[in-house]
Amino acid sequence: MIKVKNDRRISLMDTTLRDGEQTQGVSFSANEKVNIARALLQSLKVDRIEVASACVSDGEQQAVAKICDWASEEGLVDRIEILGFVDYKRSVDWIKKAGGSVINLLAKGSEKHCREQLGRDLTSHIDDISRTVEYARERQLRVNMYLEDWSSGYSDSRDYVYGLVSGTQDLGISHYLLPDTLGLFSPREVFDSLKEMKEQFPKEEFDFHPHNDYGLATANVIAAIEAGIDNIHCTVNCLGERAGNASLAEVAVVTRDKLGIDLSIDETQITLVSRMVENFSGKWIAANTPVVGADVFTQTAGIHADGDMKGNLYVSRLTPERFDRKRSYALGKMSGKASLVNNLEELGISLSEEDQAKVLQRVVTLGDSKHVITAEDLPFIIADVMESKEYKYVDLIKCDINTGLDRGSSVSLTLNIDGEDFEGDGMGNGGFDAFMDAVTKILSRTGFVMPLLKDYEVHIPRGGKTDALTECIITWQSQEQEFKTRGVDSNQVMAAVKATTRMINMKMHAAAP
Repeated sequence: MIKVKNDRRISLMDTTLRDGEQTQGVSFSANEKVNIARALLQSLKVDRIEVASACVSDGEQQAVAKICDWASEEGLVDRIEILGFVDYKRSVDWIKKAGGSVINLLAKGSEKHCREQLGRDLTSHIDDISRTVEYARERQLRVNMYLEDWSSGYSDSRDYVYGLVSGTQDLGISHYLLPDTLGLFSPREVFDSLKEMKEQFPKEEFDFHPHNDYGLATANVIAAIEAGIDNIHCTVNCLGERAGNASLAEVAVVTRDKLGIDLSIDETQITLVSRMVENFSGKWIAANTPVVGADVFTQTAGIHADGDMKGNLYVSRLTPERFDRKRSYALGKMSGKASLVNNLEELGISLSEEDQAKVLQRVVTLGDSKHVITAEDLPFIIADVMESKEYKYVDLIKCDINTGLDRGSSVSLTLNIDGEDFEGDGMGNGGFDAFMDAVTKILSRTGFVMPLLKDYEVHIPRGGKTDALTECIITWQSQEQEFKTRGVDSNQVMAAVKATTRMINMKMHAAAP
């Protein structure tokens, strides 16, 4: 990695509201756009934002006007940028009417695009650009210029790219925006190309606009900064066409940690803004998304939790506190004692070593059938374990339940009673009713009398996740005695089955000589 001077200032331009909205299925309302703009500029402290493409619709113009009205009141309107086209007055007038002050002019950075899409050569395209820029400056707009599909253009016809910049240098363009439009470049290609651009035009201000088609957007940003580029484009949650743009969170963190360059970004707000954009866009990020994903500060392996307890052995610069988050320790089949202890401490629960061992064993067992157990599940598990006497007069060997809409349920059971297997079938109005029918028939062969089911309660942990453990508490009436048993499982019916099996074992134990 090339050494970068850490006294440099890197500016981020977020294009979530323009390029990010080109994500399939994403369309922000006017109010959502205003709220995202406010969050980006005031909470996250992004340097610039691109909020729309000109001439899209009247509704889009109204949304931009709302953003610009708010930004003007806050003294931030010069940080609002709008993509416009080489169409002389049309885009410029549209932006002015919306209250904008900066146009990002979309010129053709590829000779092939210029010739085949516009039917123009370099000279005539520069003439068209000049007319539009001159008019924009008359209307007091600051002008930046995209070289659309610059990476392809640079690879195919470098002379055309150089000619385009040379031919527009005297127009007063503030920034030349260089997009890897199709995400084609590798870090080496980015570095070499941008370094050559900087050497060819040392007085010009360049921005790099990456895309993530090869999954290289963040790596390409590093290469761009190493090549001398001080302005980087990105989006929240990597939104954008196809595979998206560079992730703002990744860019901000990598620039600080790997290049030693500070940015204006308030890192404590990254997750909040990510969640806002996630909700407004309807595009949910993966749980393992760097920095902002739900699971990225969760230790799963017990050895990692143990190492953290004994000296933060698995802690890096990417601490959750840095992003106003907390580290968590997953519970499941790979959990160790340290994972359990950390979660118990979070809940304010103290258990003896013996009880910890029992609870951990139950967590591991449940983890074999359920991917992850949350901290919210723990009180159910603890109550279940503490209540259990583990009598084994009856063991459930097999329980196959079939049920469906507008039809009854059936069950096929195998119970081991005192070392002997008993099979039986049952029918009912639901899975548990069918189970009770089958188990009653089997036990009647042994003389066992089922108590009366008096009450049936089902609970899930606070938060209501669909994959949460289910706690079933059944109240039984046997002669004059009323008692309760508990079962815990990720399946509601099986939780009730376990509560019933426990009841049978308790009754048999009480009747044993």
